[in-house]
Amino acid sequence: MLDPGRLLLLRELADRGTMTAAAAALGRTSSAVSQQLAVLEREAGVALLERDGRRVRLTPEGARLVAHARIVLGALETAERDLRAAADTPRGPVGLACFSTFAAVHVVPALAAARERFPELRVSLHELEPPEALAALRARRCDLAVRYTYDVVPEPAFPADEFTAHPLAADPVLLALPTGHGADRTAVDLRDLADTEWIVGSREDGSAALVRAACALAGFAPRIAHAVDDYHLALRMVANGLGAALVPQLAVRTHTPAAEVALRPLLGPELTRRIHALTLPAPTTRPAVDAVLTLLRPSAP
Repeated sequence: MLDPGRLLLLRELADRGTMTAAAAALGRTSSAVSQQLAVLEREAGVALLERDGRRVRLTPEGARLVAHARIVLGALETAERDLRAAADTPRGPVGLACFSTFAAVHVVPALAAARERFPELRVSLHELEPPEALAALRARRCDLAVRYTYDVVPEPAFPADEFTAHPLAADPVLLALPTGHGADRTAVDLRDLADTEWIVGSREDGSAALVRAACALAGFAPRIAHAVDDYHLALRMVANGLGAALVPQLAVRTHTPAAEVALRPLLGPELTRRIHALTLPAPTTRPAVDAVLTLLRPSAP
């Protein structure tokens, strides 16, 4: 019978690409991993790896075994979670990957509350943008990944059964303009900003996609002048008349705009950032993960 521990080594090699990376992820040496994979080859009776320059790659048989390993290890991990769920008290480590604005407003209070309410629960925060958070969840480097999507931007595609989604919050998006564009609460028609320069994030799947989609709905292509990822910097640039920006309300709460910035609603379809936590699917949710999800929801006591 094939050893599950060695199947784990093979899966990590497939996911991480190199023997060194797989060994580092598992806290082992490269030579120890290599030796164990050689034993796995003897157990399997076929060649699983082949040299590719100074690296190794999977043979077709190795790739087939990785597919089986994912099923076997997934079943074992599910069994482990199910057994842990038998205990009522949330305990043990939980890795949480989350982007900065939601982390500042909601995760930090949740971490403080968890320490008071669940002394045996250890939550570790990793600040990651949604694509990196999803990669960490896929590689099982975290237990929850918090991501956002915009109502007017198509969601990234992944298999429907790959993750379980847990809605957390709806984050309205506001228009940030230099002061002097009318009363503070006057809604703005984007069509009036066709000649305005825009400040967006550097990621095409983030605020850049949002600005392009919103302006397309208004009938024009935006003039993107700057790409910055720090909302504080973006708001400072708006304050100095360098362009307009679309800013989620959570970012406004974490980066108080200068007096020279006017925050305005938009006419037409409401722009909203939907925030979800994603977990790997399981028949039951561990009490530890369930406790963290409860604390992350803005309505949590």
